[in-house]
Amino acid sequence: MIEPWISVERIAEHLGVTRDSIYRWIEAKGLPAHKIGRLWKFKVSEVDDWVHRGEARDDDSRKYHTALRRRGASRKTTH
Repeated sequence: MIEPWISVERIAEHLGVTRDSIYRWIEAKGLPAHKIGRLWKFKVSEVDDWVHRGEARDDDSRKYHTALRRRGASRKTTH
């Protein structure tokens, strides 16, 4: 079966966020979206993959997790 394209409203509902968050994430965080004419459309599988990769984290959370990974990598190399 072919996965349907869904609207901003439906992807916002799927993620439990506002439409404004969706537009902000397209611009600032690379939320996978496709512009068809004047409308943004989404594939749920692409958005879910994006979330699972951690791309939806806020910037402070990303910095924290990046620092932890770096700290863990430096400990592994020093032993």
